[in-house]
Amino acid sequence: MASGSDATADARPAAIDAAAVSAWLTSRVPGTRAPHVFDAIAGGRSNLTFVVTDAGGRRMILRRPPLGPTLPSAHDVGREYRIVAALQDGAVPVPPALAFCEDPGVTGAPFAVTGHVEGLILGDAEDAEAVPEESRRALGLAFADTLAALHAIDPAAVGLADLGRGTGHVERQLRRWKSQLDQSRTRDLALLDEVHRRLAAAVPPQRVAIAHGDYRLENMIVSEEGEVRAVLDWELCTLGDPLTDLGYTLVWWIEPGEPASHLLRPAPSAVPGFPTREEIVERYARTSGADVSSLEYYRAFGLWRLACIVEGVYARYRSGAMGEGATEPELRRMADQVMALGEAALRATEA
Repeated sequence: MASGSDATADARPAAIDAAAVSAWLTSRVPGTRAPHVFDAIAGGRSNLTFVVTDAGGRRMILRRPPLGPTLPSAHDVGREYRIVAALQDGAVPVPPALAFCEDPGVTGAPFAVTGHVEGLILGDAEDAEAVPEESRRALGLAFADTLAALHAIDPAAVGLADLGRGTGHVERQLRRWKSQLDQSRTRDLALLDEVHRRLAAAVPPQRVAIAHGDYRLENMIVSEEGEVRAVLDWELCTLGDPLTDLGYTLVWWIEPGEPASHLLRPAPSAVPGFPTREEIVERYARTSGADVSSLEYYRAFGLWRLACIVEGVYARYRSGAMGEGATEPELRRMADQVMALGEAALRATEA
């Protein structure tokens, strides 16, 4: 399995009907042989992810929504699979698309299956130490170039012209995440409400491209040589303003020695050798030709959106919908992270 993630079977009994899924895989994925072993990848906080190993040792990745009810439009593994399938063999590396099951009768929810890509997943600074320091700059520049390549794709040319409405993307995102925040709200969040008010009142002019929605080092498989081997986690992808991706990237791109109270773990970029945020922005702007003068707005938006996402995770863990427990200290850290993100977003709106 790709480095940077631990396997556990904790969520398997409730999330996977091993016999039914194994039979389905045997009938739909050429060359795979039963029985299949399902190992849950710990740490996923949106869709549940499993490494599937067949009788011959072949490995695949299976993703399905979390247990229990989900918010409207969230955790759409079918949409994610469609995007990965559309981007096969193009300028943006993605895992091989193998099969999609839309029948919830097989294991309680739809699920998507892709090929396993060898490499490293850099979940935090400790994981990033596995990339030699002399390769880290190349990886950071490849990270920026891959984002620019995604934004250069003509959606119609890859069959994704209907992926989203495109225009008015930021306004829709503000409404969507505010709605999801309200639906999962478990406490007073006046700070996030105020940031939303400021962002809604100052939306800049927008462009339209394929926007990943969660573009960061943690959501890709990379090599020790500094290559991007596969971009993962496409469930939030849509047609929209590409600067939402770049602004969100900056939320996660922490430099060595820099405090980052809004993140639960030290970011991969916090180890020496990676390009600075300014260099990432400059590389993206030069490669894409985009005007990035309004980027601070998008960074504020990215901070606020992440606060909404973390609050939703916090609420799901509180309800038990993730199929595994979180300790009270972990829940408190999540709750505190939401407030730290909100405070950082508020400061960014004043910049």
